[in-house]
Amino acid sequence: MLIGRTSELQYLNNYYNREGSQLLVVYGQKHIGKTTLLKEFVKDKENHYYLARPCSEREHMFQWGMQLAFDGKGKAAFPSFYDIFTAICDESAGKKVIVIDEFQNIVKVSEIFIKELIRFIHSQEEEIMVILCSSSIGWIENSMITKIGEAAYELSGLLKVRELSFEDIVQRFPDFRIEECVEAYAALGGIPGLWNHFDDKLTIQQNICRNILNPDCFLFEEGERMVTEQLRETSVYNTILASIAAGNHKLNDLYLHTEFSRAKISVYLKNLMELELVEKVFSYDTAGKENVQKGIYRIIHPFVNFYFTYMYPHMSALETLSVGEYYNEYIYPYFKNYVSECFKKVCRQHLDKWNEKEKLPIQYEDSGEWVGKSGTIDMIAQDEEGRTLIAFCNWEKPMMTYADYEWVLACAKKAKIDVDYIYLYTATGFDEKLNLEAKVKSNLKLIQISDI
Repeated sequence: MLIGRTSELQYLNNYYNREGSQLLVVYGQKHIGKTTLLKEFVKDKENHYYLARPCSEREHMFQWGMQLAFDGKGKAAFPSFYDIFTAICDESAGKKVIVIDEFQNIVKVSEIFIKELIRFIHSQEEEIMVILCSSSIGWIENSMITKIGEAAYELSGLLKVRELSFEDIVQRFPDFRIEECVEAYAALGGIPGLWNHFDDKLTIQQNICRNILNPDCFLFEEGERMVTEQLRETSVYNTILASIAAGNHKLNDLYLHTEFSRAKISVYLKNLMELELVEKVFSYDTAGKENVQKGIYRIIHPFVNFYFTYMYPHMSALETLSVGEYYNEYIYPYFKNYVSECFKKVCRQHLDKWNEKEKLPIQYEDSGEWVGKSGTIDMIAQDEEGRTLIAFCNWEKPMMTYADYEWVLACAKKAKIDVDYIYLYTATGFDEKLNLEAKVKSNLKLIQISDI
């Protein structure tokens, strides 16, 4: 089931409908839904699909040739990639789409693949569309251009397939309560390939126990695979990721915990950021710079974060306890706090949606969070005239109180910003004093999770 990819489909169809042949790169992290998107795109078009595995150039030609022979489109051995493309397009009627998945596995071992592909495209009278697909974000964004050289000028476009939104996970799991959707989003993020392993007929606890903590299930080792498949020296990366998950968010904290040199940690953090597993947090720029925390690192891949927070540190217990016992001891007491960070992301998406639809008192283009030394503003947004909207999100407390509102104002003072509008989000409710305050102050908006 394809959810939330309308703009991506439109992008691909726009290129398909152009005159002439097209060469596109489609990329995004593992399980993000690239293949599902491309299947939907080509379902009414003549197409050919090849998945490039890690192997030698010769083995690629052999495997591809075997696939074509099985499909009745040629012999089992081809002398060149050019001949393979010729066999694929032989007797094609109309514009044909060729999808080469994980194409970096060919480019890394073959100096001629891209050259022969471009030569073939230029030699064809019939229009074709070639889509080069990849899960290797770091390689695409940092190494591909250098590797393929002048051939980069032949690319018609690049499409990065990103995480889906909270709205999409709500649509995907209609039988989950809204709170359960937030919890599922906290564990799996906006990665539809992971959503397929959850069942909205079960509770979130049942899903985690059966489909993540169970050693026989796919997700049990997937958190580690996401690191080991893309990186060497996984012992170093695992140490850094485990340290961040344990609460060591500054470079000096990581240095004290791991005893790796700061220079070494910085290099490895850079690699993790290129793979979009870790981010460096930059606070929204305000006058209160002296009250800001600097150099904060977070794990941003939701499932990798879940794995290193709840599974990696307690593997011995995970092997010896039942999944129910493990959940009750190592996850349940801390899960609400863990989900609270995701709830902030959900609230930001809600504000962005309202901003898009012009439902806010300001129209902002710039937004972010402010991470203070004592206190955080979950979202700050400003319009061109400098009018400022801030938001604060409550997931853990049984009720958001007037004291919380005063705390938000105190954080704004530390950030040295003049606040025009305040939006307060809660998963529970608001106390009477805060409700009364919102009735008399037009710039204070109270939003419950059911309104998102």
